[in-house]
Amino acid sequence: MRPPIIGKIRPGIKVLTKTARGNEKAVKIHDRLLAQGKSFEAIGSEIEKTTGIKNPLFPKNVAWFTCRGSDFSNPAVADEIVQRYGEDRGDGNGHRLWRFPVIFAFDDWLSNMPNQLVAWTQSGRQYFSEYGPDGRRYCKMYAPPVRDERASRARRVWGGRTIILRQDDAIPDGICDPQMCPQYQHGLCKVAAQFYFAIPSISGLGLIELPTTSIYVLQKAHAAMQTVAMARGKLVGVKFWMSKQEVEISRIDEDGRAVRQMQWLITLDADIDIAALLDGSDRRTPALEMATQAVSALEGEGEVSAPDQGHESEPLADATQTGATAESSPQPDAATLASNRETGIKRHESEYVDLVAHLGLNSEDGARQLKAFATATFGRGWSKRDHDVQRFLEELRTALANPLAFREQVAAIAADVAT
Repeated sequence: MRPPIIGKIRPGIKVLTKTARGNEKAVKIHDRLLAQGKSFEAIGSEIEKTTGIKNPLFPKNVAWFTCRGSDFSNPAVADEIVQRYGEDRGDGNGHRLWRFPVIFAFDDWLSNMPNQLVAWTQSGRQYFSEYGPDGRRYCKMYAPPVRDERASRARRVWGGRTIILRQDDAIPDGICDPQMCPQYQHGLCKVAAQFYFAIPSISGLGLIELPTTSIYVLQKAHAAMQTVAMARGKLVGVKFWMSKQEVEISRIDEDGRAVRQMQWLITLDADIDIAALLDGSDRRTPALEMATQAVSALEGEGEVSAPDQGHESEPLADATQTGATAESSPQPDAATLASNRETGIKRHESEYVDLVAHLGLNSEDGARQLKAFATATFGRGWSKRDHDVQRFLEELRTALANPLAFREQVAAIAADVAT
């Protein structure tokens, strides 16, 4: 479900087109409404209504974010954000929102940053992508309206318009393949994504949205979230910092040549000492030791031991307890672990822990469900058979395309086994 939204922060601004700049009336309307804090949509609509100029504004990428009261259900919230986190850098741009903290509401990166490919028409979405239960991206469309036999209008549909697979000459199997899609190749189908987050000290019953259409932003944000998830075991409650960085990107021009240009991209950072997490002398339980225990728990050899109770509890301790089970039994000694280290899943313990964390199954329930799923799929003793271990890891790698669907599948199979 889409989370409740209290407002929108925009990644850039909109400015007048060359045609609109040449119209004195359009310029006056733009300046007046901009000073009043009106949204760019309202400004463009008023200019078009008054002057007849179609699409008088176009987006422009800048180094700061736009946070305006007209984009919030409570305009005071936008003012509070800018006052609290904005700054004047003395470059003539005034008091702007350059960098601000965000907290995500979900541990699944795809819920924090949903994205799809969309082809628009004047009447709305024509085609759009959605992930299926198998983790693949499918091209969807709205079903044609059904005429009511007893009335001269289309039949009303409860719960919204029916969504079906696109199946035509271009996309016969419904699979979203940009390389074969005529809409994508003609620039009509583009990436549409949103960040959903809360801002510390900013009140409101809902999240704030920040849209983006850059695949580079998606890639960098995904990498940042996955790094934090690996280090802390979760995303919820971790404070990120959202800002912009001017980087050189590559794109293909109309002649098919690769050209490079500078562009401001949204970036995520977090106050995490990665070096401390990788340091074996750190007071937290080393990740490799916990990984070994996690593999043992998955194989049914025992429970993940708790960190040293003499130390303070740290998020990493929760994050690395992947595969903990409810049943407690003594841990195998070091000699036993060493002798079995090159058999079965133990040979791949680091990759396994990495994949489980990426899939959001690094919890006690997740380990229990994964164990039931693997046993039901590959049979008892699968963790000692290399070929079954390889098949299991391949299942996890494939599931990275859609972690939410995989978690639902694992939970369903585990529930069936339990009954």
